[in-house]
Amino acid sequence: MKEDRPFMKLNSEQIGRIKGFLDPEEGKHLFDITLIAADLGPCLEIGSYCGKSTVYIGQACKEKNSTLFSIDHHRGSEEQQPGEEYFDPELYDYKSFHMDTFPAFRQTLSLFELEDTVVPIVAKSWVAAKSWATPLGMVFIDGGHSYEAAGTDYKCWAGHIVPGGYLLIHDIFPDPEKGGQAPYDVYKLALSSGSFIELPMMKTLGVLKKQKGEMQ
Repeated sequence: MKEDRPFMKLNSEQIGRIKGFLDPEEGKHLFDITLIAADLGPCLEIGSYCGKSTVYIGQACKEKNSTLFSIDHHRGSEEQQPGEEYFDPELYDYKSFHMDTFPAFRQTLSLFELEDTVVPIVAKSWVAAKSWATPLGMVFIDGGHSYEAAGTDYKCWAGHIVPGGYLLIHDIFPDPEKGGQAPYDVYKLALSSGSFIELPMMKTLGVLKKQKGEMQ
Protein backbone atom coordinates (compact mmCIF):
# COMPACT_ATOMS: atom_id res chain seq x y z
CA MET A 1 0.00 0.00 0.00
CA LYS A 2 1.12 3.54 -0.67
CA GLU A 3 1.28 4.50 3.01
CA ASP A 4 3.75 1.65 3.66
CA ARG A 5 6.31 2.72 1.04
CA PRO A 6 8.50 4.89 3.30
CA PHE A 7 8.61 2.10 5.87
CA MET A 8 9.87 -0.34 3.25
CA LYS A 9 13.17 1.56 3.27
CA LEU A 10 13.82 0.03 6.68
CA ASN A 11 15.62 -3.30 6.64
CA SER A 12 13.77 -5.52 9.10
CA GLU A 13 16.64 -8.01 9.28
CA GLN A 14 19.10 -5.26 10.20
CA ILE A 15 16.73 -3.81 12.78
CA GLY A 16 16.30 -7.27 14.27
CA ARG A 17 20.02 -7.41 15.00
CA ILE A 18 19.91 -4.26 17.14
CA LYS A 19 19.83 -5.11 20.85
CA GLY A 20 16.56 -4.02 22.38
CA PHE A 21 13.08 -5.00 23.49
CA LEU A 22 10.76 -3.29 21.00
CA ASP A 23 8.36 -5.57 19.14
CA PRO A 24 8.47 -5.05 15.32
CA GLU A 25 4.74 -4.26 15.17
CA GLU A 26 5.18 -1.70 17.92
CA GLY A 27 8.13 -0.28 15.98
CA LYS A 28 6.12 0.10 12.81
CA HIS A 29 3.36 1.81 14.79
CA LEU A 30 5.96 4.18 16.23
CA PHE A 31 7.07 4.92 12.69
CA ASP A 32 3.52 5.59 11.49
CA ILE A 33 2.69 7.92 14.40
CA THR A 34 5.95 9.77 13.94
CA LEU A 35 5.15 10.45 10.29
CA ILE A 36 2.17 12.46 11.56
CA ALA A 37 3.81 13.96 14.64
CA ALA A 38 6.92 15.18 12.82
CA ASP A 39 4.76 17.65 10.88
CA LEU A 40 3.89 19.29 14.21
CA GLY A 41 7.41 19.65 15.56
CA PRO A 42 10.59 17.74 16.40
CA CYS A 43 10.22 14.46 18.28
CA LEU A 44 11.88 13.21 21.46
CA GLU A 45 12.47 9.78 22.92
CA ILE A 46 13.52 8.93 26.46
CA GLY A 47 15.43 5.67 26.65
CA SER A 48 17.17 4.74 23.42
CA TYR A 49 19.36 1.85 24.69
CA CYS A 50 21.14 0.60 21.53
CA GLY A 51 18.87 2.45 19.11
CA LYS A 52 16.11 0.06 18.02
CA SER A 53 13.29 2.53 18.67
CA THR A 54 15.55 5.33 17.43
CA VAL A 55 15.66 3.75 13.97
CA TYR A 56 11.87 3.61 13.66
CA ILE A 57 11.32 7.15 14.94
CA GLY A 58 14.41 8.56 13.29
CA GLN A 59 13.61 7.19 9.86
CA ALA A 60 10.15 8.79 9.99
CA CYS A 61 11.69 12.09 11.10
CA LYS A 62 14.15 11.82 8.23
CA GLU A 63 11.30 11.31 5.78
CA LYS A 64 9.73 14.52 7.10
CA ASN A 65 13.00 16.50 7.29
CA SER A 66 12.49 16.77 11.04
CA THR A 67 14.66 16.04 14.08
CA LEU A 68 14.65 13.38 16.78
CA PHE A 69 16.18 14.24 20.15
CA SER A 70 17.21 10.99 21.84
CA ILE A 71 17.79 11.16 25.60
CA ASP A 72 19.59 8.39 27.46
CA HIS A 73 22.36 8.42 30.07
CA HIS A 74 23.48 5.13 28.48
CA ARG A 75 24.32 3.59 31.86
CA GLY A 76 21.41 1.16 31.68
CA SER A 77 18.15 1.14 33.62
CA GLU A 78 17.60 -0.59 36.95
CA GLU A 79 16.87 -3.99 35.46
CA GLN A 80 19.95 -3.91 33.18
CA GLN A 81 22.57 -3.69 35.92
CA PRO A 82 24.91 -6.61 36.82
CA GLY A 83 23.00 -9.37 38.52
CA GLU A 84 19.62 -8.17 37.24
CA GLU A 85 17.30 -9.90 34.78
CA TYR A 86 18.20 -7.90 31.66
CA PHE A 87 21.95 -7.52 32.23
CA ASP A 88 23.95 -7.89 28.99
CA PRO A 89 27.68 -8.44 29.62
CA GLU A 90 28.47 -7.34 26.05
CA LEU A 91 27.32 -3.82 26.98
CA TYR A 92 29.30 -3.62 30.20
CA ASP A 93 32.43 -1.46 30.32
CA TYR A 94 34.89 -3.41 32.44
CA LYS A 95 37.25 -0.42 32.59
CA SER A 96 34.77 1.97 34.21
CA PHE A 97 32.63 -0.76 35.82
CA HIS A 98 29.47 0.74 34.33
CA MET A 99 27.00 -0.19 31.65
CA ASP A 100 27.74 1.75 28.46
CA THR A 101 25.29 1.45 25.56
CA PHE A 102 26.44 4.63 23.80
CA PRO A 103 29.01 2.98 21.46
CA ALA A 104 26.33 0.54 20.23
CA PHE A 105 23.87 3.43 19.86
CA ARG A 106 26.30 5.46 17.74
CA GLN A 107 26.96 2.42 15.57
CA THR A 108 23.21 2.12 14.96
CA LEU A 109 22.94 5.76 13.89
CA SER A 110 25.82 5.29 11.46
CA LEU A 111 24.48 2.03 10.04
CA PHE A 112 21.06 3.55 9.30
CA GLU A 113 22.42 6.93 8.15
CA LEU A 114 20.64 8.86 10.89
CA GLU A 115 23.52 10.98 12.17
CA ASP A 116 22.07 14.11 10.54
CA THR A 117 18.58 13.42 11.89
CA VAL A 118 19.08 12.20 15.47
CA VAL A 119 20.56 14.42 18.18
CA PRO A 120 21.86 12.24 21.03
CA ILE A 121 21.57 13.78 24.50
CA VAL A 122 23.66 11.79 26.95
CA ALA A 123 22.08 12.80 30.22
CA LYS A 124 19.36 11.90 32.68
CA SER A 125 15.91 12.89 31.44
CA TRP A 126 15.23 15.40 34.22
CA VAL A 127 18.62 17.07 33.69
CA ALA A 128 17.94 17.59 29.98
CA ALA A 129 14.47 18.93 30.79
CA LYS A 130 15.64 21.68 33.14
CA SER A 131 16.43 24.18 30.37
CA TRP A 132 14.24 22.74 27.60
CA ALA A 133 12.20 25.26 25.59
CA THR A 134 11.47 23.58 22.23
CA PRO A 135 7.84 22.51 21.57
CA LEU A 136 7.61 18.86 20.54
CA GLY A 137 5.36 16.99 18.14
CA MET A 138 5.84 13.72 20.02
CA VAL A 139 7.38 12.33 23.21
CA PHE A 140 8.11 8.61 23.53
CA ILE A 141 8.73 7.38 27.10
CA ASP A 142 10.71 4.15 27.37
CA GLY A 143 13.37 4.83 30.00
CA GLY A 144 13.53 3.52 33.55
CA HIS A 145 10.57 1.36 34.54
CA SER A 146 10.27 2.30 38.19
CA TYR A 147 7.40 4.63 39.03
CA GLU A 148 9.86 7.31 40.10
CA ALA A 149 11.71 7.18 36.77
CA ALA A 150 8.68 6.90 34.46
CA GLY A 151 6.71 9.44 36.50
CA THR A 152 9.56 11.93 36.36
CA ASP A 153 9.82 11.50 32.59
CA TYR A 154 6.12 12.24 32.22
CA LYS A 155 6.14 15.25 34.53
CA CYS A 156 9.24 16.72 32.86
CA TRP A 157 8.18 16.31 29.24
CA ALA A 158 4.39 16.11 28.79
CA GLY A 159 4.06 19.88 29.01
CA HIS A 160 6.36 20.37 26.01
CA ILE A 161 4.05 18.48 23.63
CA VAL A 162 2.17 20.79 21.26
CA PRO A 163 -1.65 20.65 21.02
CA GLY A 164 -2.51 17.77 18.70
CA GLY A 165 0.87 16.15 19.42
CA TYR A 166 1.45 12.67 20.78
CA LEU A 167 2.59 11.02 24.00
CA LEU A 168 3.63 7.38 23.57
CA ILE A 169 4.48 5.11 26.51
CA HIS A 170 6.05 1.66 26.10
CA ASP A 171 5.63 -1.50 28.19
CA ILE A 172 2.07 -0.97 29.37
CA PHE A 173 0.66 -4.07 31.08
CA PRO A 174 -2.84 -3.68 32.54
CA ASP A 175 -2.44 -7.24 33.89
CA PRO A 176 0.24 -7.15 36.63
CA GLU A 177 1.03 -10.83 36.00
CA LYS A 178 2.35 -9.93 32.54
CA GLY A 179 4.64 -7.04 33.44
CA GLY A 180 5.55 -4.14 35.70
CA GLN A 181 2.91 -1.55 36.51
CA ALA A 182 4.87 1.73 36.57
CA PRO A 183 4.42 2.61 32.85
CA TYR A 184 0.73 1.71 33.10
CA ASP A 185 0.34 3.89 36.20
CA VAL A 186 1.95 6.81 34.34
CA TYR A 187 -0.34 6.15 31.36
CA LYS A 188 -3.36 6.38 33.69
CA LEU A 189 -1.91 9.53 35.25
CA ALA A 190 -1.69 11.16 31.83
CA LEU A 191 -5.29 10.22 31.05
CA SER A 192 -6.55 11.50 34.39
CA SER A 193 -4.95 14.89 33.70
CA GLY A 194 -7.61 15.58 31.08
CA SER A 195 -4.92 16.78 28.67
CA PHE A 196 -4.85 13.67 26.50
CA ILE A 197 -7.18 11.58 24.36
CA GLU A 198 -6.69 7.81 24.42
CA LEU A 199 -6.01 6.20 21.03
CA PRO A 200 -5.81 2.45 20.26
CA MET A 201 -2.81 0.66 21.74
CA MET A 202 -0.41 -1.50 19.74
CA LYS A 203 0.46 -4.44 21.98
CA THR A 204 2.24 -2.75 24.93
CA LEU A 205 2.61 0.63 23.21
CA GLY A 206 0.17 3.21 24.57
CA VAL A 207 -0.76 6.16 22.34
CA LEU A 208 -2.20 9.40 23.69
CA LYS A 209 -2.98 12.58 21.75
CA LYS A 210 -2.69 16.03 23.32
CA GLN A 211 -5.99 17.89 23.46
CA LYS A 212 -6.26 20.94 21.26
CA GLY A 213 -5.53 24.09 23.18
CA GLU A 214 -3.64 22.20 25.91
CA MET A 215 -0.19 23.46 26.82
CA GLN A 216 0.82 22.81 30.40
